Amino acid sequence: MIRLFILLIITFFSCNSRKQISPDSNLFLNSCKLISKTLLQQTDVWNTGSIDGFMKGYWQSDSLKFITQRGIKFGYDSVAQSYKRNYNTPEKMGYLTFRNIMNYKTDDNYDVIQTTGNWHVKKTNSQDSGMFSLFFKQIKGEWKIIVDHTW
Repeated sequence: MIRLFILLIITFFSCNSRKQISPDSNLFLNSCKLISKTLLQQTDVWNTGSIDGFMKGYWQSDSLKFITQRGIKFGYDSVAQSYKRNYNTPEKMGYLTFRNIMNYKTDDNYDVIQTTGNWHVKKTNSQDSGMFSLFFKQIKGEWKIIVDHTW
């Protein structure tokens, strides 16, 4: 219950809003809530050791784009295989959290929303952290990551 309350507070402050509530800002706020729910689900399943569950937040398409310092991967299967190769044990996966999440509209139709923030993974003997910029698009009624830029 506390996690849900914290998620709602983060969502409220992370969504850019106008001074006056309009149908557009309500649409944006609702979209932000659903995106936050997707991110929360991703951390929950990551922390149980499920790459397959984590990948449910991504667009299952050959057009999915994943950008890191090492280059660009295209396609859902390529990204999933990379995660499974690099994080093949619970010890390598560690405990994932996201912080400083901010959402931005990219167009007036709210077709795509950019989400930025920090990621942190605590492992038994080490910690990793960095930043991300995700582009979400609503596909078949669900907000999915279509571009992931993580460093």
